[in-house]
Amino acid sequence: MNKTDRLLAIVLELQRKEVLRAEDLAAKFEISLRTIYRDMQALSEAGVPLVGSTGRGYSLMEGYFLPPISFTVEEAVTLLIGMDFIEQKFDANYGIKAQTSRGKIEVILPENVRREACRVRKTMRLLTSGKDETYRQEKEYIETIRRAILEERKVRFRYSKSVPEVDGNRHSVRVAAPYGLVLVQGTWMLIAHCDLRQEIRHFRLSRMAELNILEYRFNVPSDFNLYDYKPQDDRNICVCILVNRDIADKVKESNNYYMETAEDHPDGLLVNFRVRQPEDLLHWVLGWGADVVVLEPESFRNRVRDEAEKMLKRY
Repeated sequence: MNKTDRLLAIVLELQRKEVLRAEDLAAKFEISLRTIYRDMQALSEAGVPLVGSTGRGYSLMEGYFLPPISFTVEEAVTLLIGMDFIEQKFDANYGIKAQTSRGKIEVILPENVRREACRVRKTMRLLTSGKDETYRQEKEYIETIRRAILEERKVRFRYSKSVPEVDGNRHSVRVAAPYGLVLVQGTWMLIAHCDLRQEIRHFRLSRMAELNILEYRFNVPSDFNLYDYKPQDDRNICVCILVNRDIADKVKESNNYYMETAEDHPDGLLVNFRVRQPEDLLHWVLGWGADVVVLEPESFRNRVRDEAEKMLKRY
């Protein structure tokens, strides 16, 4: 990074974080303290109203804001593709905001940058998984849940689990305090404190129905931070599967959530999974037919065999 770019980056950092120590700036830009002091002097001489406070660091004078800056072609393409992603993956309200933001960004770009960014952007395309009813409902639920999170109000919904409970029931009504939304491998998940389980649970929006915001209020725990949150990994069961080499590439591309490793084997592809319960993989395994074989655990291997026998009887 040259000196001009670094000076601009320093001002942007100060606008974003308000107060920064010289040591922090030196570490961020990987330069010496002496260079930072020279940079701050150069900014002051250029008319940037810096305020230095012993023991606290540097800040910008209140009310100062860096005027609009120019974008490189790569930066412009990054922003425009980001708008496309938001329009496709977020709710309708944010989709509209993405469209207006795209228009504003394109207007402020110099003609040569706008023309080149348009040329580059035409070589890339984002495709969604579909426009069916489930997809549209999921986008509507994003908007509803987002509103509930901001208003700190609980939600109620019917939920369908992939694996039935001990009593064979897969459906239940849940009341939960929504903490945040997370996009995991193309799937939206709600992170919420479930009243029924009395703990934080994860809910796929695609498995929800009859979602409603309630009048009941809640407070997000002061120690909860969505970006720092890491769920407890309780996938303690290992499943090993041998895949026919003819479909090895397709299995790799399936990007199964539970897949840990995939390595070549003389008889095909050896794939290892970690799951909470083998049934998490039952339908996935059956979907590949005779092209996959469960090697272990033996109990899951027997379960797949029993299911295959049931299917044979139906035919």
